Amino acid sequence: MNAPTVDRESSGRRVIFGVRPVEELVRANPRSVSVIYVAEGKRSPEAETALAAAKDRGIAVEIRPRALIADLAGGTSHQGIVAVVGAFAYASVETILEHAKTRNEQPLVVLLDGISDPQNLGAVVRSAEVLGAHGVIMADRNSAPVAGGAVKASAGATERVLIARVESLLKTIDKLREAGVMVWAAAGGTGEPPAKLDLTTPVALVIGSEGRGLREAVARRCDGIIAIPMKGAIASLNASAAAAILLYEALRQRSA
Repeated sequence: MNAPTVDRESSGRRVIFGVRPVEELVRANPRSVSVIYVAEGKRSPEAETALAAAKDRGIAVEIRPRALIADLAGGTSHQGIVAVVGAFAYASVETILEHAKTRNEQPLVVLLDGISDPQNLGAVVRSAEVLGAHGVIMADRNSAPVAGGAVKASAGATERVLIARVESLLKTIDKLREAGVMVWAAAGGTGEPPAKLDLTTPVALVIGSEGRGLREAVARRCDGIIAIPMKGAIASLNASAAAAILLYEALRQRSA
């Protein structure tokens, strides 16, 4: 049998790999899955559960050599299973705000200013899903796509969180402010500590890139600066860690 040829990011197709991401994809968006390839040999109980869920939804499951699975996954950890899926369906900013409204909740949104590392993107989306954010918004330029690495890092949360990709983060901040959303730029140094802010109102949190942090133009466009208190010698937090801390504080306040 001829080996399938799949370009991981061209022709509107993606390859998602790992047991948990594939299972989340199957449960959340089965219509997007073209086929699942599973490696020859013994499989874990978790993999069997994911494959059973796929078969229940009428998704084709085919056995392939493990070397092929590794090639499709780009040489990263794949746990013997990959799914070939369509292009990621990005949401709109309006859809994210409407999602909060349908849940009868005040909007809680994360904006990403140039997160280019798929691992960081996935980690932010995972925190957004776990901690109750209504969506993630990122700029077109200098941003990692929602592809295999990000989906794997998110443990499949990318398939359950609304993610928008916009041409201009500056214009999007303006749009959110016009909609009554308070936009806070997360930055080190001087700023308001999150525990002293009211995060129960409509809030957007802007997280900077891994290297340069927030662009100055983006920070100036926001309503204010929010700074996580730190005591260690290292000057800053990883972008995904900062997002998780701020989202947790928002959840804490809203739960109280």
